[in-house]
Amino acid sequence: MPAIRTQLRSTKVDAINKSLAITASAVEQEMQDLTDCKINYPLTEHERKAFKTSDGKRVTPHQWAVYDFSRTIPCGRVTTYKDICVALGQGSPRSVGSALRNNPFAPFVPCHRIIASNLYIGGFFGEWGTGTNARGGQKNTGVQCNRKMEMLGKEGVGFSADGYLADESLLWSGRL
Repeated sequence: MPAIRTQLRSTKVDAINKSLAITASAVEQEMQDLTDCKINYPLTEHERKAFKTSDGKRVTPHQWAVYDFSRTIPCGRVTTYKDICVALGQGSPRSVGSALRNNPFAPFVPCHRIIASNLYIGGFFGEWGTGTNARGGQKNTGVQCNRKMEMLGKEGVGFSADGYLADESLLWSGRL
C-alpha cells in the first residue's frame, strides 16, 4: 500500500479590508512509494509476524491497524485519537495514543497528525501539552509538543497560543 504524501503550495488571499493577508495552503496529493522512504514497513501478514522493533518487541494487530490508518491522513490535515478508534471500530483513544507513542515508523507513519478530540495539540513522544499546559510531571517540558506544532505548521496546520487547532476545516475524519 503506497503512502499518501502531499505537497503544500502557499497562496495569499487578501482580506476584505486589504490590511490583513491570510496565508492559505492548497494541498496537492501525490503518492509516495515505500521504496522512496527507505523505511522497512511490513505489508504482508508474514512480514508483520516476523517484524520486531529496535527494542525487540512485536507490533500488535491493533498497532498495525492504527499505523495503517494513520498513513492515510493527508498532509495539511489532522484527525483525532477518537476518530481513529471510530474508523477502525476498535480500541480507545488511549490505545491509539499508546500505539503512536511507540511508533517505530515515524515519520512514514505520521503520528504528528493526530490531536485530541477537543482539538488540543495532544501528545507527542510521550509528552502531553505545551508550556504551562504540559502534563506528565517534571520530565514533561512541552518541547516535544512544540515540535509537533512546528511540524504541523510546516504543513499549513496552525494552532492557537494555548495549543488548540486554529482552523477546524483542517480536521479530517477519514473512514475505512
